[in-house]
Amino acid sequence: MTTLASNRRARHDYEILDRFEAGIVLQGTEVKSVRAGKVQLRDAYVSVRDGEAWLVGSHISPYTHGNLANHDPDRDRKLLLHRREIDKIFGRTTLQGLTCVPLGVHLKGNKVKVEIALARGKKLHDKREAERERIQRREAEDAASGR
Repeated sequence: MTTLASNRRARHDYEILDRFEAGIVLQGTEVKSVRAGKVQLRDAYVSVRDGEAWLVGSHISPYTHGNLANHDPDRDRKLLLHRREIDKIFGRTTLQGLTCVPLGVHLKGNKVKVEIALARGKKLHDKREAERERIQRREAEDAASGR
């Protein structure tokens, strides 16, 4: 798998509970821009409307060598998931107050896939605790390697 874009902010702001891999419906020039890594997922989220999952708020830059038929960079894009996965996402976001955020975009074979996750927002003290654990883990690895 080739990683094209990742949402590092989501891993910092949310506690990841459950992950899914979804296909995404793209237009021709969008595929070329995604393959070039021109994707931003910072403020994106997944919304369920009319029984379908949509990626909202993502930005795919227009293809540089495109023509008048270039795509709209900020349009909502349909995600391809199984019915049970959509129902699970819809139920947990409405009943349990979770949110569904994209974690990254990658290639799987020739297909563009989006990794999405059900997540719970972290509080400020949770973020500080995660930072402390990360620093302790790094110091332990440095000590173990003999630095």
